[in-house]
Amino acid sequence: MKNPYDEEAPLVDLADLPSWIVQEDENLLIINKPGWLVCHPSKNGPMSSLVGVVREYTGVEKLHLVARLDRETSGLVIFAKRPSVARKFQMAIQNRIVKKSYIALLEGEFSEPIHVDLPIARRRKGGGPVIVKSEVSDDRSAQDAVTDYIPLVSKNGFTLCRVEPKTGRKHQIRVHAEHLQHPVVGDKIYGPDETLYIEFIEKGWTERLATALPTQRQALHCYRYDFKFYEGKVSFTAPLQADIIDFCLKHMGLNSEEISDLCP
Repeated sequence: MKNPYDEEAPLVDLADLPSWIVQEDENLLIINKPGWLVCHPSKNGPMSSLVGVVREYTGVEKLHLVARLDRETSGLVIFAKRPSVARKFQMAIQNRIVKKSYIALLEGEFSEPIHVDLPIARRRKGGGPVIVKSEVSDDRSAQDAVTDYIPLVSKNGFTLCRVEPKTGRKHQIRVHAEHLQHPVVGDKIYGPDETLYIEFIEKGWTERLATALPTQRQALHCYRYDFKFYEGKVSFTAPLQADIIDFCLKHMGLNSEEISDLCP
């Protein structure tokens, strides 16, 4: 497969999809999305997006995407096969009767949990070159945002942590991580230089990006959902993607057993 971080990501081989499936039944299809694939349909045809690939795989035209992920965030994506099921899970998210857990690699080391309760807003016009960037803000348009960062291991200048967002603001984990001066490893917008994002959009993966960023995508993974329904808890877990595991092996000196113990 071509480098997924060229100007255009490669098309998905339909034969790969079964290995991404976490769970499938008559109501749900749960996918462990790789960190180079967009969720929503794109101009490049059905095999260029997760929604398109899932439609091809299931033969079902009308699928319901319960919650999406950014292109570079890997992990759990939930599809509902019926409107009533979609509504049940979407309302659980809206009413905050779900606990979401992410695994992230952050720049720098810290050993105690950090609780962040700071509002977020779209950055003011003229504040920088990337117009989609958000920031911690006291603007009246800002929305409450709460995130907990729980370190699992800190070593060699990096921290592998569990992240629990209590609210669902755009780019919330990454915005708060930047504010803490512990940005997500490989983050093109909230990392060392936001012009890297513009260069990536225009040219794909370049030598300048390779020099500035230790990973080709933001090292953020949607790891676990716990839905607390009246009739009982429903949970899903997505194993870490290979690129995050490889980083922990090569740059943090961890072994596979340690990583499995930290992220069971």
